[in-house]
Amino acid sequence: MYLVFFYKPSPDYNKNLPLNLVFSGLKSGLEETLSAWYPAAGRLCPNQADGKLDLWCNNEGAVLVEAVTRVKISDLGDLSQYNNFFENLVYKPVFDGNFSKMPLVVAQVTKFGCGGYSIGIGVSHSLFDGPGSYDFLCAWASNSAIFMKGKGGVEKQKPVHERGKLVLVANSQATKISKNYSGTRAAAIDHLYQLIMQAAARHQNVSDVECSNQKSNYILRTFHLSGAMIESLKRKVSGKRGASFSCSSFEVVAAHLWKTRTRALGLGKETMVCLQFAVDTRNKMVPPLPKGFSGNAYVLASIALTAGALEKESHETIVEKIREAKNSVSNDYVNAYVEALEGPQASLPPLMELTLVSDWTRMPFHKISFLHGEAAYAFPLVPPIPHVAYFMQNPADDKGIDVWIGLLPQALNSFSHYFLNDVQ
Repeated sequence: MYLVFFYKPSPDYNKNLPLNLVFSGLKSGLEETLSAWYPAAGRLCPNQADGKLDLWCNNEGAVLVEAVTRVKISDLGDLSQYNNFFENLVYKPVFDGNFSKMPLVVAQVTKFGCGGYSIGIGVSHSLFDGPGSYDFLCAWASNSAIFMKGKGGVEKQKPVHERGKLVLVANSQATKISKNYSGTRAAAIDHLYQLIMQAAARHQNVSDVECSNQKSNYILRTFHLSGAMIESLKRKVSGKRGASFSCSSFEVVAAHLWKTRTRALGLGKETMVCLQFAVDTRNKMVPPLPKGFSGNAYVLASIALTAGALEKESHETIVEKIREAKNSVSNDYVNAYVEALEGPQASLPPLMELTLVSDWTRMPFHKISFLHGEAAYAFPLVPPIPHVAYFMQNPADDKGIDVWIGLLPQALNSFSHYFLNDVQ
């Protein structure tokens, strides 16, 4: 996953801040950060026994490059909307099929013609999940401290890289020994299987070729929901129950997104549709994972209905189903989820009936200060699954949410209309 941080020139600092100063500060900061976050300097390597990827902490290092452009940041327009030019602001090493040669962290610092900067960073999802990546980048920014007299102005959470508990869960022999969670199933895996069978029943071509073609057809858009719009939606959802019914911003926006996206796609009423969203399991496991755990510690929670049933259900009912799915993620659920992933793996076919949500609102990436203060915007580039919806904090409205999503061309206008108009 790639993120591009934009820092506009600041009147409080020299407009012509030299690139070599910025680069050297980021370089020394990264070197210091990698001493504590040493897995980021390693490489992935296929395990000869089972074909899975192992993480080798071999200190091969990360990659940091510099670039210059005559383009001004203002030329890019609205930084919250995807621009093809953003792809030039990240370093993308060529993959020749050898995982052991691919760096897990890459970065590019680019100086713009206006004196502003972008920092494009790529971090392998095999290394860290969202919270882990956020903590890593915060540590790097703190250690760089280009405009601070001393480094480490903010006390940083010490990372914990031990994967022992999750490795034990994933070990097929260990899971066979423990029968405590044998009756629990991972709904996300079951629903995904049902969606794939539904697609196969329609005789869809689910080859990798079609997957790549579908990916290129998606239009990427960011939709701004202000704090006032979200509160208005909450009042509509609560209806007559008023204060007796409360919900989080995530729950109400996720419910609204699922209903709107399904409606815009025009699916048949008997078609199975599914909402899945990431749940952090750090405090769901028994015992909880240690504070500062840096690895992938998320699973997907899931809700499935027919398109017709989803259309009839109220936002309030969908919010309650989201809450139930979230609360169903327990230690047993995590064990069942990890065990299910131990089975044969294959590329995911294009499933437009699947709505995926990743909540970044508790990870305000734009507040990471690599240079002078907050970034004007922190923009994620095209993910492997383009129709994933990312919920991000709006830099201009702490209570607002920016929803970044890939949509099929035929659904764009309908989605835009219903998604925004229904929250006015």
